[in-house]
Amino acid sequence: MTDRSLASSTYALSQQHLERLRILLVEDDEGDAFLVRELLTEAQAPFELTVASSLREARELVAHAECVLLDLGLPDAEGIDGLRKLLAVAGSAAVCVLTGRSDEHLGVQAVAEGAQDYLVKGQVDGVWLVRALRYAVERKRADEASRRLREVELRQEESARLERGLLPKPLMQTTQVQVETFYRSGRAAGLLGGDFFDVVQTGDDKLHVIVGDVCGHGVDEAALGVELRVAWRALVLAGVPEEQVLASLEQVLMSERRAREVFATVASATINLQHNRATVRLAGHPPPVVLSEGRATPVHARTGIVLGVRPTPTPATELELTGDDWSLLMYTDGLIEGHTGPGNERLDVDGLCKLLDEPSAREVPLAGLPAWLVDRADRDNGGPLTDDVAMLLISRGGGR
Repeated sequence: MTDRSLASSTYALSQQHLERLRILLVEDDEGDAFLVRELLTEAQAPFELTVASSLREARELVAHAECVLLDLGLPDAEGIDGLRKLLAVAGSAAVCVLTGRSDEHLGVQAVAEGAQDYLVKGQVDGVWLVRALRYAVERKRADEASRRLREVELRQEESARLERGLLPKPLMQTTQVQVETFYRSGRAAGLLGGDFFDVVQTGDDKLHVIVGDVCGHGVDEAALGVELRVAWRALVLAGVPEEQVLASLEQVLMSERRAREVFATVASATINLQHNRATVRLAGHPPPVVLSEGRATPVHARTGIVLGVRPTPTPATELELTGDDWSLLMYTDGLIEGHTGPGNERLDVDGLCKLLDEPSAREVPLAGLPAWLVDRADRDNGGPLTDDVAMLLISRGGGR
């Protein structure tokens, strides 16, 4: 046996363990199509060959192919223009040009346009052809994997920028209260939501706080959350009357949202530090919780409808903050929607208050209390909460 025969036999043996290659040959010459089939058979490679005699026919078949062998002289497509048209519909299939034109410049141009390889009829044998096709398929897969990885990286970078926009630094000078912020994205489950919060001080003794949640998950919702937070801060700093702020925020929501069904829930409070009292407004949002005198109690506030459904004034509830040691916890519903066991029961507001009343919760420093709450909610849920969680903890004195 000659060295070449031995090499061919060894190559053919190795091909038997490879996956079947699905090839689409776009060739209008029946003789050339026959020769290609013979070359593939000669290499003893596992393959499935489909022949299209025109670009129009190829468009209907390319979805089922891993690799396309394209002749540049077709009845309905000629040269590089035909390659461009096929590449536009090729999807994940690798495209190799197979032509009788021995033109190096044309080959370079074909590869530059997106072809994986350029082969000349009569200059390739079966082994070379099969190897070229398999390499082309693997290069295409590598290119696709690299592209998807880059898209993921870009989305992560975009998500990180949006999250920074959702989570500003509190704009305050007072030392009468301390503010702890917490945010955890649901992106561990592939999610990015529109939870947001903000804190703004006006004058010497008035603190404005807000926690909000745009319905849904995705970049659009996160971007809308950023817009609402920025708009809220601008309205507060501009001195818009308190009773008009949420109505104005709703106008921003309705003009900027991508679809009419998008809405947002909001909890806002204006805290008068001098008189130790707050005005709370809830637009479809769970109530804040007050920690005072060793107990956690939900604020019994009137709740208005969510923003973006039917413009309606959000009712105000006056809250007396007794004593010099209290905390006001504001949060998004991602914190309380987790399960509390194997059944369907959820944590909800009452369960949150019970957690805060546990002796172990009282031992946690205020700065670490939001993170502790999420950790407990995760454990009770049997795994990480799937939604975003945002929290504000405003504390005076000992905080409880």
